[in-house]
Amino acid sequence: MKTYICPSCKTENILTIDIEIEHYICKSCSNLINPETGTILKSVKKPTENVVLEVGQKGKIDGIQYQVIAIVVRKYGTSVFWREYYLKDKDKNDAFLSESSGHWVFLQPKEMPKKDFKFHTEFNGKKYRWYESTPNNIDAATGFFEDKIKFSLAYYKEFVNGTEMVSIEQVGAEKTFLWGKHIPKSEIKRQFKPNYMPNYSGIGIVQPYYINIKQLINVLAIVALLMSLLQLYNTVSRTNYEVFSDKIRFDSVRNKELISKSFDLNGASAPLNVKLHSNVDNSWANVELSLVNEKTNEIEYTSQDIEQYHGYESGESWSEGDKNKEFNFCGVAPGKYHFAINAQKQGFEQPSGETFYSPDGTKSFIYDDLGFVDVTTLATGEKMSYNLSNLQTNDSIIYSELEKAKEFKLKNPNFSATLPDTDRQNPTFEIQAFWRPVSFWNYFIIIGIMIVLVLLNYWGKYLFDKEKWKNSNYSPFNEYTN
Repeated sequence: MKTYICPSCKTENILTIDIEIEHYICKSCSNLINPETGTILKSVKKPTENVVLEVGQKGKIDGIQYQVIAIVVRKYGTSVFWREYYLKDKDKNDAFLSESSGHWVFLQPKEMPKKDFKFHTEFNGKKYRWYESTPNNIDAATGFFEDKIKFSLAYYKEFVNGTEMVSIEQVGAEKTFLWGKHIPKSEIKRQFKPNYMPNYSGIGIVQPYYINIKQLINVLAIVALLMSLLQLYNTVSRTNYEVFSDKIRFDSVRNKELISKSFDLNGASAPLNVKLHSNVDNSWANVELSLVNEKTNEIEYTSQDIEQYHGYESGESWSEGDKNKEFNFCGVAPGKYHFAINAQKQGFEQPSGETFYSPDGTKSFIYDDLGFVDVTTLATGEKMSYNLSNLQTNDSIIYSELEKAKEFKLKNPNFSATLPDTDRQNPTFEIQAFWRPVSFWNYFIIIGIMIVLVLLNYWGKYLFDKEKWKNSNYSPFNEYTN
Protein backbone atom coordinates (compact mmCIF):
# COMPACT_ATOMS: atom_id res chain seq x y z
CA MET A 1 0.00 0.00 0.00
CA LYS A 2 1.34 3.44 -0.91
CA THR A 3 0.17 6.84 0.25
CA TYR A 4 0.55 9.94 -1.91
CA ILE A 5 0.18 13.33 -0.19
CA CYS A 6 -1.26 15.97 -2.52
CA PRO A 7 1.17 18.92 -2.57
CA SER A 8 -1.79 21.28 -3.07
CA CYS A 9 -4.44 20.25 -0.52
CA LYS A 10 -2.41 17.77 1.59
CA THR A 11 -5.03 15.05 1.05
CA GLU A 12 -3.83 11.43 1.40
CA ASN A 13 -4.38 9.43 -1.78
CA ILE A 14 -3.98 5.74 -0.92
CA LEU A 15 -3.06 3.10 -3.53
CA THR A 16 -3.49 -0.42 -2.14
CA ILE A 17 -1.87 -2.25 -5.07
CA ASP A 18 1.92 -2.31 -5.30
CA ILE A 19 2.46 -0.78 -8.75
CA GLU A 20 4.60 2.03 -10.04
CA ILE A 21 2.66 5.03 -11.32
CA GLU A 22 3.55 7.95 -13.54
CA HIS A 23 0.60 10.22 -12.64
CA TYR A 24 -2.22 10.43 -10.14
CA ILE A 25 -5.13 12.83 -9.78
CA CYS A 26 -5.97 13.97 -6.29
CA LYS A 27 -9.37 12.75 -5.17
CA SER A 28 -9.97 16.03 -3.34
CA CYS A 29 -8.67 18.93 -5.43
CA SER A 30 -8.54 17.08 -8.81
CA ASN A 31 -5.01 18.23 -9.60
CA LEU A 32 -2.89 16.06 -11.90
CA ILE A 33 0.35 15.32 -10.08
CA ASN A 34 3.71 13.78 -10.95
CA PRO A 35 4.44 11.70 -7.83
CA GLU A 36 8.18 11.53 -8.51
CA THR A 37 8.70 15.29 -8.48
CA GLY A 38 5.54 16.31 -6.61
CA THR A 39 4.76 18.69 -9.45
CA ILE A 40 1.20 19.83 -10.08
CA LEU A 41 0.77 19.49 -13.83
CA LYS A 42 -2.80 20.74 -14.34
CA SER A 43 -6.29 20.78 -12.90
CA VAL A 44 -8.57 18.02 -14.22
CA LYS A 45 -12.37 17.94 -14.20
CA LYS A 46 -13.67 15.54 -11.56
CA PRO A 47 -15.86 12.61 -12.84
CA THR A 48 -19.33 12.92 -11.36
CA GLU A 49 -22.25 12.34 -13.76
CA ASN A 50 -23.33 8.66 -13.87
CA VAL A 51 -20.05 7.55 -12.28
CA VAL A 52 -21.10 4.62 -10.07
CA LEU A 53 -17.79 3.06 -8.98
CA GLU A 54 -15.05 4.60 -6.88
CA VAL A 55 -11.26 4.34 -6.89
CA GLY A 56 -10.32 1.48 -4.54
CA GLN A 57 -13.67 -0.33 -4.95
CA LYS A 58 -13.42 -4.11 -5.46
CA GLY A 59 -15.50 -6.71 -7.24
CA LYS A 60 -15.25 -10.04 -9.07
CA ILE A 61 -15.60 -10.64 -12.80
CA ASP A 62 -15.42 -14.22 -14.09
CA GLY A 63 -14.26 -15.31 -10.64
CA ILE A 64 -11.28 -12.91 -10.53
CA GLN A 65 -11.26 -10.04 -8.08
CA TYR A 66 -10.45 -6.64 -9.52
CA GLN A 67 -9.87 -3.25 -7.93
CA VAL A 68 -10.70 0.09 -9.53
CA ILE A 69 -7.49 2.17 -9.73
CA ALA A 70 -8.65 4.99 -12.04
CA ILE A 71 -11.75 6.45 -13.70
CA VAL A 72 -11.80 8.28 -17.03
CA VAL A 73 -14.80 9.93 -18.70
CA ARG A 74 -14.36 10.21 -22.46
CA LYS A 75 -16.21 12.55 -24.78
CA TYR A 76 -17.12 12.26 -28.46
CA GLY A 77 -18.35 15.48 -30.02
CA THR A 78 -20.17 17.71 -27.56
CA SER A 79 -22.85 15.42 -26.16
CA VAL A 80 -21.71 11.77 -26.21
CA PHE A 81 -19.96 10.57 -23.05
CA TRP A 82 -18.90 7.18 -21.71
CA ARG A 83 -17.07 6.07 -18.60
CA GLU A 84 -14.01 3.82 -18.39
CA TYR A 85 -12.97 2.16 -15.14
CA TYR A 86 -9.32 0.99 -15.02
CA LEU A 87 -8.99 -2.32 -13.15
CA LYS A 88 -6.15 -4.37 -11.66
CA ASP A 89 -6.23 -7.93 -10.33
CA LYS A 90 -3.98 -9.31 -7.59
CA ASP A 91 -1.41 -10.32 -10.22
CA LYS A 92 -1.35 -6.72 -11.52
CA ASN A 93 -3.06 -7.64 -14.82
CA ASP A 94 -5.01 -4.88 -16.53
CA ALA A 95 -8.70 -4.89 -17.40
CA PHE A 96 -11.33 -2.26 -18.07
CA LEU A 97 -15.04 -1.70 -17.56
CA SER A 98 -16.68 0.59 -20.08
CA GLU A 99 -20.19 1.93 -19.47
CA SER A 100 -22.28 3.90 -21.93
CA SER A 101 -26.01 4.64 -21.62
CA GLY A 102 -26.29 1.96 -18.92
CA HIS A 103 -24.65 -0.77 -21.06
CA TRP A 104 -21.47 -2.41 -19.71
CA VAL A 105 -18.51 -4.00 -21.54
CA PHE A 106 -15.64 -5.85 -19.87
CA LEU A 107 -12.35 -5.36 -21.80
CA GLN A 108 -8.93 -6.98 -21.58
CA PRO A 109 -5.70 -6.07 -23.42
CA LYS A 110 -4.61 -8.63 -26.04
CA GLU A 111 -1.81 -9.00 -28.55
CA MET A 112 -2.39 -7.08 -31.76
CA PRO A 113 -3.49 -9.42 -34.60
CA LYS A 114 -1.28 -9.42 -37.66
CA LYS A 115 -4.14 -9.03 -40.15
CA ASP A 116 -5.03 -5.62 -41.51
CA PHE A 117 -8.15 -3.94 -40.21
CA LYS A 118 -10.53 -2.82 -42.94
CA PHE A 119 -14.21 -3.69 -42.74
CA HIS A 120 -13.63 -6.96 -40.88
CA THR A 121 -11.02 -8.49 -38.61
CA GLU A 122 -10.42 -11.90 -37.14
CA PHE A 123 -9.45 -12.74 -33.58
CA ASN A 124 -9.18 -16.23 -32.05
CA GLY A 125 -10.96 -17.72 -35.06
CA LYS A 126 -13.92 -15.31 -34.95
CA LYS A 127 -14.76 -12.72 -37.55
CA TYR A 128 -15.65 -9.24 -36.26
CA ARG A 129 -17.38 -6.57 -38.36
CA TRP A 130 -16.29 -2.94 -38.30
CA TYR A 131 -18.81 -0.95 -36.28
CA GLU A 132 -17.35 2.55 -36.08
CA SER A 133 -14.28 4.73 -35.66
CA THR A 134 -14.68 7.19 -32.79
CA PRO A 135 -12.38 10.16 -32.19
CA ASN A 136 -12.55 11.22 -28.54
CA ASN A 137 -10.72 12.94 -25.75
CA ILE A 138 -10.70 12.91 -21.96
CA ASP A 139 -13.42 15.04 -20.33
CA ALA A 140 -12.80 14.08 -16.69
CA ALA A 141 -10.56 11.71 -14.73
CA THR A 142 -9.37 10.62 -11.30
CA GLY A 143 -7.19 7.89 -9.76
CA PHE A 144 -3.77 6.37 -10.37
CA PHE A 145 -2.14 5.88 -13.79
CA GLU A 146 0.83 3.59 -14.59
CA ASP A 147 1.52 5.59 -17.76
CA LYS A 148 1.41 9.29 -18.26
CA ILE A 149 -2.20 10.28 -18.88
CA LYS A 150 -2.61 11.69 -22.40
CA PHE A 151 -5.23 14.38 -22.99
CA SER A 152 -4.61 14.55 -26.74
CA LEU A 153 -7.16 13.26 -29.28
CA ALA A 154 -7.58 9.46 -29.27
CA TYR A 155 -9.10 7.21 -31.94
CA TYR A 156 -11.11 4.06 -31.17
CA LYS A 157 -11.76 1.60 -34.00
CA GLU A 158 -14.39 -0.95 -32.91
CA PHE A 159 -15.39 -4.31 -34.39
CA VAL A 160 -18.39 -6.37 -33.26
CA ASN A 161 -19.46 -10.02 -33.29
CA GLY A 162 -22.71 -10.53 -31.36
CA THR A 163 -21.98 -9.97 -27.67
CA GLU A 164 -18.21 -9.63 -28.20
CA MET A 165 -16.04 -6.86 -29.61
CA VAL A 166 -12.45 -5.96 -30.35
CA SER A 167 -11.10 -2.43 -30.26
CA ILE A 168 -7.95 -0.64 -31.38
CA GLU A 169 -7.23 2.41 -29.26
CA GLN A 170 -4.69 4.79 -30.75
CA VAL A 171 -3.23 7.87 -29.11
CA GLY A 172 -0.51 9.37 -31.27
CA ALA A 173 1.68 6.49 -32.47
CA GLU A 174 0.77 4.23 -29.55
CA LYS A 175 -1.82 1.48 -30.19
CA THR A 176 -3.63 -0.79 -27.72
CA PHE A 177 -5.65 -3.82 -28.78
CA LEU A 178 -8.55 -4.88 -26.53
CA TRP A 179 -11.02 -7.76 -26.55
CA GLY A 180 -14.32 -7.22 -24.78
CA LYS A 181 -17.67 -8.80 -24.01
CA HIS A 182 -21.05 -7.72 -22.71
CA ILE A 183 -21.48 -7.95 -18.97
CA PRO A 184 -24.97 -7.60 -17.43
CA LYS A 185 -25.75 -4.59 -15.32
CA SER A 186 -27.04 -6.96 -12.64
CA GLU A 187 -23.61 -8.61 -12.42
CA ILE A 188 -21.90 -5.25 -11.87
CA LYS A 189 -24.45 -4.42 -9.19
CA ARG A 190 -24.06 -7.81 -7.50
CA GLN A 191 -20.25 -7.81 -7.49
CA PHE A 192 -19.30 -4.16 -6.93
CA LYS A 193 -22.45 -3.13 -4.99
CA PRO A 194 -22.67 0.49 -6.20
CA ASN A 195 -25.21 2.81 -4.63
CA TYR A 196 -27.11 3.22 -7.90
CA MET A 197 -26.91 2.18 -11.55
CA PRO A 198 -27.61 4.28 -14.67
CA ASN A 199 -30.72 3.28 -16.58
CA TYR A 200 -30.56 1.63 -19.98
CA SER A 201 -30.93 3.85 -23.01
CA GLY A 202 -31.09 2.40 -26.52
CA ILE A 203 -29.29 -0.83 -27.43
CA GLY A 204 -25.67 -1.39 -26.46
CA ILE A 205 -22.97 -2.15 -29.01
CA VAL A 206 -22.62 -5.76 -27.73
CA GLN A 207 -25.93 -6.09 -25.92
CA PRO A 208 -27.37 -9.61 -26.35
CA TYR A 209 -30.85 -10.21 -27.68
CA TYR A 210 -33.39 -10.73 -24.90
CA ILE A 211 -33.79 -14.45 -25.66
CA ASN A 212 -31.10 -16.99 -26.56
CA ILE A 213 -32.68 -18.34 -29.74
CA LYS A 214 -30.39 -21.38 -29.96
CA GLN A 215 -31.31 -22.42 -26.43
CA LEU A 216 -34.98 -21.76 -27.19
CA ILE A 217 -34.81 -24.01 -30.27
CA ASN A 218 -33.04 -26.75 -28.29
CA VAL A 219 -35.65 -26.65 -25.52
CA LEU A 220 -38.58 -26.60 -27.95
CA ALA A 221 -37.02 -29.40 -30.00
CA ILE A 222 -36.78 -31.61 -26.90
CA VAL A 223 -40.38 -30.75 -25.95
CA ALA A 224 -41.56 -31.51 -29.51
CA LEU A 225 -39.71 -34.86 -29.49
CA LEU A 226 -41.25 -35.89 -26.14
CA MET A 227 -44.70 -34.81 -27.33
CA SER A 228 -44.26 -36.78 -30.58
CA LEU A 229 -43.21 -39.94 -28.72
CA LEU A 230 -46.14 -39.63 -26.33
CA GLN A 231 -48.54 -38.95 -29.20
CA LEU A 232 -47.21 -41.98 -31.09
CA TYR A 233 -47.58 -44.24 -28.06
CA ASN A 234 -51.12 -43.08 -27.36
CA THR A 235 -52.09 -43.49 -31.02
CA VAL A 236 -50.74 -47.01 -31.55
CA SER A 237 -52.06 -48.21 -28.18
CA ARG A 238 -55.61 -46.98 -28.80
CA THR A 239 -58.40 -47.92 -31.15
CA ASN A 240 -61.71 -46.24 -31.86
CA TYR A 241 -64.58 -48.25 -30.36
CA GLU A 242 -68.17 -47.79 -29.25
CA VAL A 243 -68.60 -47.50 -25.47
CA PHE A 244 -72.31 -46.65 -25.24
CA SER A 245 -75.44 -46.98 -27.35
CA ASP A 246 -79.10 -46.65 -26.42
CA LYS A 247 -82.50 -45.71 -27.83
CA ILE A 248 -84.57 -43.72 -25.33
CA ARG A 249 -88.23 -42.69 -25.37
CA PHE A 250 -88.94 -39.01 -24.82
CA ASP A 251 -91.70 -39.81 -22.35
CA SER A 252 -89.26 -41.82 -20.19
CA VAL A 253 -87.20 -38.69 -19.44
CA ARG A 254 -90.02 -36.23 -19.02
CA ASN A 255 -90.03 -34.63 -15.57
CA LYS A 256 -87.11 -36.82 -14.49
CA GLU A 257 -83.46 -37.58 -15.17
CA LEU A 258 -82.45 -40.91 -16.66
CA ILE A 259 -79.21 -42.47 -15.40
CA SER A 260 -77.61 -44.65 -18.06
CA LYS A 261 -75.69 -47.86 -17.62
CA SER A 262 -72.00 -47.44 -16.75
CA PHE A 263 -69.18 -47.77 -19.26
CA ASP A 264 -65.37 -47.88 -18.98
CA LEU A 265 -62.85 -45.69 -20.81
CA ASN A 266 -59.34 -47.17 -20.94
CA GLY A 267 -56.05 -45.63 -22.06
CA ALA A 268 -54.89 -42.02 -22.11
CA SER A 269 -57.08 -38.92 -22.04
CA ALA A 270 -58.86 -38.43 -25.36
CA PRO A 271 -62.09 -37.05 -26.88
CA LEU A 272 -65.36 -38.89 -26.24
CA ASN A 273 -67.37 -38.57 -29.45
CA VAL A 274 -71.16 -38.50 -29.06
CA LYS A 275 -73.75 -38.89 -31.84
CA LEU A 276 -77.44 -38.02 -31.37
CA HIS A 277 -80.34 -38.86 -33.69
CA SER A 278 -83.98 -37.86 -33.55
CA ASN A 279 -86.55 -38.18 -36.33
CA VAL A 280 -87.52 -34.50 -36.21
CA ASP A 281 -89.56 -33.22 -39.14
CA ASN A 282 -90.30 -29.51 -39.24
CA SER A 283 -89.73 -29.60 -35.52
CA TRP A 284 -87.02 -29.62 -32.86
CA ALA A 285 -85.76 -31.76 -30.02
CA ASN A 286 -83.34 -30.99 -27.20
CA VAL A 287 -81.10 -33.41 -25.32
CA GLU A 288 -79.34 -32.44 -22.09
CA LEU A 289 -76.43 -34.74 -21.39
CA SER A 290 -74.14 -34.90 -18.36
CA LEU A 291 -71.03 -37.09 -18.42
CA VAL A 292 -70.37 -38.21 -14.84
CA ASN A 293 -67.06 -39.64 -13.60
CA GLU A 294 -68.15 -42.22 -11.04
CA LYS A 295 -64.86 -42.07 -9.11
CA THR A 296 -64.39 -38.30 -8.81
CA ASN A 297 -68.04 -37.22 -9.35
CA GLU A 298 -66.79 -34.65 -11.85
CA ILE A 299 -69.49 -33.68 -14.35
CA GLU A 300 -69.25 -32.33 -17.88
CA TYR A 301 -72.57 -30.94 -19.13
CA THR A 302 -73.89 -30.08 -22.56
CA SER A 303 -77.24 -29.16 -24.09
CA GLN A 304 -77.69 -30.05 -27.78
CA ASP A 305 -80.50 -29.01 -30.13
CA ILE A 306 -81.57 -31.26 -33.00
CA GLU A 307 -83.77 -29.49 -35.50
CA GLN A 308 -84.77 -29.97 -39.12
CA TYR A 309 -87.09 -27.82 -41.20
CA HIS A 310 -88.09 -27.85 -44.85
CA GLY A 311 -90.68 -26.32 -47.14
CA TYR A 312 -91.56 -24.93 -50.53
CA GLU A 313 -91.42 -21.21 -51.26
CA SER A 314 -91.47 -19.09 -54.44
CA GLY A 315 -91.32 -22.18 -56.61
CA GLU A 316 -88.27 -23.62 -54.86
CA SER A 317 -87.90 -26.17 -52.09
CA TRP A 318 -85.67 -25.44 -49.10
CA SER A 319 -84.41 -27.26 -46.06
CA GLU A 320 -82.19 -26.56 -43.08
CA GLY A 321 -80.95 -28.43 -40.06
CA ASP A 322 -80.35 -32.15 -39.62
CA LYS A 323 -81.81 -35.12 -37.83
CA ASN A 324 -78.32 -35.91 -36.48
CA LYS A 325 -75.99 -34.07 -34.12
CA GLU A 326 -72.35 -34.91 -33.38
CA PHE A 327 -70.04 -33.37 -30.77
CA ASN A 328 -67.12 -34.22 -28.46
CA PHE A 329 -66.40 -34.18 -24.77
CA CYS A 330 -62.75 -33.14 -25.07
CA GLY A 331 -59.84 -34.42 -23.01
CA VAL A 332 -61.82 -37.06 -21.10
CA ALA A 333 -59.62 -38.97 -18.65
CA PRO A 334 -59.79 -42.78 -18.40
CA GLY A 335 -62.20 -44.15 -15.83
CA LYS A 336 -65.74 -45.39 -15.23
CA TYR A 337 -68.56 -43.11 -16.41
CA HIS A 338 -72.32 -42.87 -16.96
CA PHE A 339 -74.66 -40.38 -18.58
CA ALA A 340 -77.41 -38.38 -16.86
CA ILE A 341 -80.02 -37.66 -19.55
CA ASN A 342 -82.91 -35.22 -19.96
CA ALA A 343 -84.76 -34.57 -23.22
CA GLN A 344 -87.78 -32.85 -24.68
CA LYS A 345 -89.21 -32.17 -28.09
CA GLN A 346 -91.61 -29.81 -29.83
CA GLY A 347 -95.20 -30.50 -28.77
CA PHE A 348 -94.05 -32.51 -25.79
CA GLU A 349 -92.45 -29.81 -23.62
CA GLN A 350 -92.35 -29.84 -19.87
CA PRO A 351 -95.72 -28.67 -18.47
CA SER A 352 -95.82 -25.12 -17.09
CA GLY A 353 -97.74 -24.19 -13.98
CA GLU A 354 -98.37 -26.02 -10.74
CA THR A 355 -99.09 -29.74 -11.27
CA PHE A 356 -101.11 -32.21 -9.15
CA TYR A 357 -101.72 -35.93 -9.69
CA SER A 358 -104.69 -38.06 -8.68
CA PRO A 359 -103.88 -40.62 -5.95
CA ASP A 360 -104.24 -43.50 -8.45
CA GLY A 361 -101.87 -41.80 -10.92
CA THR A 362 -104.42 -41.74 -13.74
CA LYS A 363 -104.89 -37.98 -14.13
CA SER A 364 -102.83 -34.80 -13.93
CA PHE A 365 -104.16 -31.32 -13.02
CA ILE A 366 -102.08 -28.36 -14.26
CA TYR A 367 -102.92 -24.76 -13.34
CA ASP A 368 -102.16 -21.97 -15.81
CA ASP A 369 -101.83 -18.21 -15.29
CA LEU A 370 -105.28 -17.42 -16.75
CA GLY A 371 -107.33 -19.14 -14.07
CA PHE A 372 -107.83 -22.45 -15.88
CA VAL A 373 -106.84 -26.00 -15.02
CA ASP A 374 -105.90 -28.60 -17.64
CA VAL A 375 -107.01 -32.11 -16.75
CA THR A 376 -105.16 -34.88 -18.66
CA THR A 377 -105.98 -38.58 -18.65
CA LEU A 378 -102.45 -40.01 -18.54
CA ALA A 379 -103.26 -43.34 -20.19
CA THR A 380 -104.66 -41.78 -23.34
CA GLY A 381 -103.25 -38.26 -23.29
CA GLU A 382 -106.79 -36.82 -23.57
CA LYS A 383 -106.88 -33.24 -22.22
CA MET A 384 -109.78 -31.06 -21.01
CA SER A 385 -109.62 -27.45 -19.79
CA TYR A 386 -111.83 -26.06 -17.00
CA ASN A 387 -112.46 -22.62 -15.55
CA LEU A 388 -111.49 -22.71 -11.90
CA SER A 389 -113.98 -20.01 -10.90
CA ASN A 390 -117.05 -22.17 -11.65
CA LEU A 391 -115.55 -25.68 -11.62
CA GLN A 392 -117.26 -26.63 -8.35
CA THR A 393 -120.69 -25.68 -9.75
CA ASN A 394 -120.36 -27.07 -13.26
CA ASP A 395 -118.42 -30.30 -12.62
CA SER A 396 -118.42 -31.42 -9.05
CA ILE A 397 -116.72 -34.72 -9.92
CA ILE A 398 -113.68 -33.07 -11.45
CA TYR A 399 -113.64 -30.54 -8.60
CA SER A 400 -113.67 -33.40 -6.07
CA GLU A 401 -110.87 -35.20 -7.89
CA LEU A 402 -108.81 -31.96 -7.93
CA GLU A 403 -109.24 -31.50 -4.18
CA LYS A 404 -108.12 -35.10 -3.59
CA ALA A 405 -105.08 -34.48 -5.86
CA LYS A 406 -104.14 -31.43 -3.79
CA GLU A 407 -104.44 -33.39 -0.58
CA PHE A 408 -102.41 -36.24 -2.11
CA LYS A 409 -99.59 -33.84 -3.09
CA LEU A 410 -99.38 -32.55 0.48
CA LYS A 411 -98.78 -36.09 1.68
CA ASN A 412 -96.57 -37.13 -1.31
CA PRO A 413 -94.70 -34.00 -2.51
CA ASN A 414 -92.22 -35.98 -4.67
CA PHE A 415 -94.76 -38.07 -6.56
CA SER A 416 -94.92 -37.63 -10.34
CA ALA A 417 -96.53 -39.55 -13.15
CA THR A 418 -95.50 -39.80 -16.78
CA LEU A 419 -97.59 -38.30 -19.53
CA PRO A 420 -97.63 -40.84 -22.39
CA ASP A 421 -96.23 -39.83 -25.77
CA THR A 422 -98.69 -40.59 -28.54
CA ASP A 423 -96.37 -39.31 -31.26
CA ARG A 424 -95.60 -42.27 -33.54
CA GLN A 425 -93.27 -40.39 -35.92
CA ASN A 426 -90.65 -39.33 -33.36
CA PRO A 427 -91.16 -41.11 -30.04
CA THR A 428 -87.46 -41.80 -29.38
CA PHE A 429 -83.96 -40.41 -29.70
CA GLU A 430 -80.69 -42.34 -30.01
CA ILE A 431 -77.34 -41.84 -28.29
CA GLN A 432 -74.04 -43.38 -29.38
CA ALA A 433 -70.66 -42.68 -27.75
CA PHE A 434 -67.25 -43.56 -29.20
CA TRP A 435 -63.87 -43.52 -27.42
CA ARG A 436 -61.68 -41.80 -29.99
CA PRO A 437 -57.92 -42.17 -30.49
CA VAL A 438 -55.93 -39.28 -29.06
CA SER A 439 -56.57 -36.19 -31.17
CA PHE A 440 -53.76 -34.81 -33.32
CA TRP A 441 -55.44 -31.40 -33.30
CA ASN A 442 -53.94 -30.18 -30.02
CA TYR A 443 -50.59 -31.73 -30.95
CA PHE A 444 -50.39 -29.78 -34.21
CA ILE A 445 -51.61 -26.58 -32.52
CA ILE A 446 -48.79 -26.78 -29.94
CA ILE A 447 -46.18 -27.62 -32.59
CA GLY A 448 -47.47 -24.70 -34.67
CA ILE A 449 -47.26 -22.34 -31.69
CA MET A 450 -43.65 -23.39 -31.07
CA ILE A 451 -42.73 -22.81 -34.73
CA VAL A 452 -44.39 -19.39 -34.69
CA LEU A 453 -42.57 -18.58 -31.43
CA VAL A 454 -39.21 -19.36 -33.03
CA LEU A 455 -40.02 -17.36 -36.18
CA LEU A 456 -41.18 -14.38 -34.10
CA ASN A 457 -37.93 -14.45 -32.15
CA TYR A 458 -35.89 -14.53 -35.37
CA TRP A 459 -37.87 -11.55 -36.62
CA GLY A 460 -37.46 -9.81 -33.26
CA LYS A 461 -33.70 -10.41 -33.33
CA TYR A 462 -33.52 -9.01 -36.86
CA LEU A 463 -35.21 -5.81 -35.70
CA PHE A 464 -33.03 -5.77 -32.56
CA ASP A 465 -29.79 -6.08 -34.58
CA LYS A 466 -30.98 -3.48 -37.07
CA GLU A 467 -31.56 -1.05 -34.22
CA LYS A 468 -28.18 -1.93 -32.68
CA TRP A 469 -26.37 -1.09 -35.93
CA LYS A 470 -28.33 2.02 -36.85
CA ASN A 471 -25.59 4.35 -35.55
CA SER A 472 -22.89 2.55 -37.52
CA ASN A 473 -21.69 3.68 -40.94
CA TYR A 474 -20.83 0.06 -41.71
CA SER A 475 -24.12 -1.63 -40.80
CA PRO A 476 -24.80 -4.99 -42.52
CA PHE A 477 -28.36 -3.72 -42.97
CA ASN A 478 -27.22 -0.88 -45.27
CA GLU A 479 -27.47 -1.81 -48.93
CA TYR A 480 -24.21 -0.22 -49.97
CA THR A 481 -22.06 -1.25 -47.02
CA ASN A 482 -18.91 -3.19 -47.97
